[in-house]
Amino acid sequence: MSSIAEAALRIEPDEPPIVLRAARPATEPSYQVIRRNGTVTPFDASKIAVALTKAFLAVEGNSAAASRRVHDIVADLTEQIVAGLTRRADAGRTFHIEDIQDQVELALMRGEHHKVARAYVLYREERARERLAEKQAVAENTAPVLHIKAEDGSPMALDEARLAAIAEEACAGLDAVSSAPILSEARRNLYDGITLDELSLALIFAARTLVEQEPNYAFVSARLLLDRLRREALTFVSGLPEQATQAEMTTRYASYFPDFVKVGIEADLIDPELGRFDLARLGAALKPERDLNFQYLGLQTLYDRYFLHTKGQRFELPQAFFMRVAMGLALREIDREARAIEFYELLSSFDFMASTPTLFNSGTTRPQLSSCFLTTIGDDLDAIFKGIRDNALLAKYSGGLGNDWTPVRGLGAHIKGTNGESQGVVPFLKVANDTAIAVNQGGKRKGAVCAYLETWHVDIEEFLDLRKNTGDDRRRTHDMNTANWVPDLFMQRVEADGEWTLFSPDETADLHDLTGTAFRKAYEAYEAKAAAGGIKVFRKVRALDLWRKMLTMLFETGHPWITFKDPCNIRSPQQHTGVVHSSNLCTEITLNTSRDEVAVCNLGSINLVNHISGDGLDMERLERTVKTAMRMLDNVVDINFYTIPEARRSNLKHRPVGLGLMGFQDALQKLRIPYASDAAVEFADRSMEAISYHAISASADLAAERGRYSSFEGSLWSKGILPVDSIRLLKEARPGVEMDESSTLDWESLRERVKTVGMRNSNTMAIAPTATISNICGVSQSIEPAYQNLFVKSNMSGDFTVVNAQLVRDLKERGLWDEVMVSDLKYFDGSVGEIGRIPDDLKALYATAFEIDPKWLIEAASRRQKWIDQAQSLNLYIANPSGKKLDELYRLAWRKGLKTTYYLRSRSATHVEKSTLKGTDGKLNAVSATVVAAPVTGPVAIATNAAWGKACAIDDPECEACQ
Repeated sequence: MSSIAEAALRIEPDEPPIVLRAARPATEPSYQVIRRNGTVTPFDASKIAVALTKAFLAVEGNSAAASRRVHDIVADLTEQIVAGLTRRADAGRTFHIEDIQDQVELALMRGEHHKVARAYVLYREERARERLAEKQAVAENTAPVLHIKAEDGSPMALDEARLAAIAEEACAGLDAVSSAPILSEARRNLYDGITLDELSLALIFAARTLVEQEPNYAFVSARLLLDRLRREALTFVSGLPEQATQAEMTTRYASYFPDFVKVGIEADLIDPELGRFDLARLGAALKPERDLNFQYLGLQTLYDRYFLHTKGQRFELPQAFFMRVAMGLALREIDREARAIEFYELLSSFDFMASTPTLFNSGTTRPQLSSCFLTTIGDDLDAIFKGIRDNALLAKYSGGLGNDWTPVRGLGAHIKGTNGESQGVVPFLKVANDTAIAVNQGGKRKGAVCAYLETWHVDIEEFLDLRKNTGDDRRRTHDMNTANWVPDLFMQRVEADGEWTLFSPDETADLHDLTGTAFRKAYEAYEAKAAAGGIKVFRKVRALDLWRKMLTMLFETGHPWITFKDPCNIRSPQQHTGVVHSSNLCTEITLNTSRDEVAVCNLGSINLVNHISGDGLDMERLERTVKTAMRMLDNVVDINFYTIPEARRSNLKHRPVGLGLMGFQDALQKLRIPYASDAAVEFADRSMEAISYHAISASADLAAERGRYSSFEGSLWSKGILPVDSIRLLKEARPGVEMDESSTLDWESLRERVKTVGMRNSNTMAIAPTATISNICGVSQSIEPAYQNLFVKSNMSGDFTVVNAQLVRDLKERGLWDEVMVSDLKYFDGSVGEIGRIPDDLKALYATAFEIDPKWLIEAASRRQKWIDQAQSLNLYIANPSGKKLDELYRLAWRKGLKTTYYLRSRSATHVEKSTLKGTDGKLNAVSATVVAAPVTGPVAIATNAAWGKACAIDDPECEACQ
């Protein structure tokens, strides 16, 4: 380090000029530099060149040969840095000294001068610590007296002791964090007359900047946000200015809770029935210490979108939120308080989390708690526009929609009423697309819908083009998701390189309801009829050409997704009462639909990592969680507010629920199992087997207590055919299916019990994406591999720095966690694979999604699918896509018996800019005020669209309807 100190990497004003090779002048008198002490000096590019030269020579030596080589490198780097700075210059044509040094650091990394970059980063950090110590020493002797502006506008002295106490309390019990840097950074942004809100934000902002260095600061930031929330909520509920520390909440929560319910009822936000609970008993059951389990992203998400608020103020605290949801789900229970406490315990522990609509609306005056709705659109104007109207009503209260559009006749088909020709399905899809955008759930999130079309529909090629950015915009749906509903016969024609015939459903209506062998026979008969001239609208294509176009559009536009009709129907427990015509918005729900029935599903997810102990999967805890979770989900059916009668009729008749999981990647890492391994596939199998076993058993228990669902007789359940048994039905219908059928639990006893006692629910399991609720719990999404180990996560609450805490712990244990490692993770987009000093075992354990062969994802999904009576939202990742790779991947998914797939994620050809995030991790909604006094002396915030490592569509807020 001393050699670098001697190199004086300070870009200070007393250095002599150096001649630059570029035509750009050595000095730029029109630009100014804001130095750390607030003074402004002219910008001189030659000082950058001098500092770089000294840095290189200090690292590489000062021989003549080295000096000549360094001169050329420095000239190139200086040009890049100056160009980058002048592009970024603000309206006042100024740079901060830290911004210049950030650009130097970035240029060194981009140029792969890693030794110099490492030394430069470490020296900057050393100097920053020295300056901080100097500043603190001065501040102790010269700190000015600051005043806070009270709510009534009157000034009051800043309570330094409370400020320090809040920061200390936020750090209590956490390793590797300290209140000192938080207070130091916060004080730098205080000014005389600051408001209480701004004071709270200053602390939160200060802690957030440290998350990339130490993940535990995510908990610190959350606790500082809690302090702000407590002041807001307690003041509103009590009607008097009130603040409380976390320690004070151990007694305050119980007295606050009844007042919270009363205020919510008076504001017409909480169901008055909740006021009839024993609120003192429930308040005493709250566990304030569980507020400390939140990470910042989770709590901020709740603050922005979930907590009840009125007149612009939140009045719901986290434990009251979980109890409100639990009470809403316990309304019809005999001992409501006991069940509410049981449900609260499960939610607040993060062992299980209900889906977003349930969290939004449980216990409110409009309890629309269901996640997913599936509809079939009829082939006449009344039916089409009724379907679009139903979409609007269902989306209004947070439902995600899947529409089956296959019955609508195709382009050129005859219209008897007008003796004209149909314009096909596409114009109506455009109307449905615009309706979804218009109905945005009161601004909480955009309406979200997915349109499904079977592959034999004559409009299928236009359907494939719906998401393209070129062509007639009147025949494009830029916001609607789309999915192919693919019969096995089409895949068999693809494999045989055969012909495929497209039909209009008004002439081949029964194909819509047929599956398997019956579909093949009818389809071949229609082909013969068309060849004989008996069908007016049809077209022959090469099946392989259509398949290639499907994959091409999937790669280019992300749509339509690939889903498989026959596995969804042949393995459906409810095939005796109808047909599965589509999946839902996120491709995990497979329920029957018709013109008379709109399918509804109620979702929730088990936090798998919470059920991992030192001995592996904790079966006793998992059984308890599943049993309570299934009861909660079943209660949703009866409590739910239904916006259309078809949805109510269907849900009460069949009572389907979808129990899923999240935190799968975290569980693997806790078990020290790499995702791309046979052990991970085996864990996917065994963990899903356990969930399936207990979910089916819990539904049978509920049937014994409450009665079986009304359409049970004739179902696969009634015949003793459980999900794992239905694999043989698929293999009989389609020889060549490659699905494992092994098991480890006592399925025979359960099989007999189900036949005897029955089931409370027609369907029990579905794995949703969990984008939002996994944020709340602070775990990895659903069954997803890690997208990146350090990145900026974007959702409707803003942009958040996220670090893989388990990786950081492992790197610390091996002495590898430092500023250079943070810099390397940024540079390599959160990937550890290309960082040489990370050991191979950690590279395998922490491999990110694009470093894993997607075949491992399909293999694990196939093992899970054997236990699930519905489906799973399965994203596929491919780093270097090609037509051949996509073809092999999706054929493999079909052969492995998957019912559906979801997004195809491919890595972009270019990477977003990699830069330091010191001082910022993007924007926020609730925490968005700028709490700095001019001139700005801290690091310059990077614009959101320039943030490094930003996860794009994987965290798209529009894709959260199922979570």
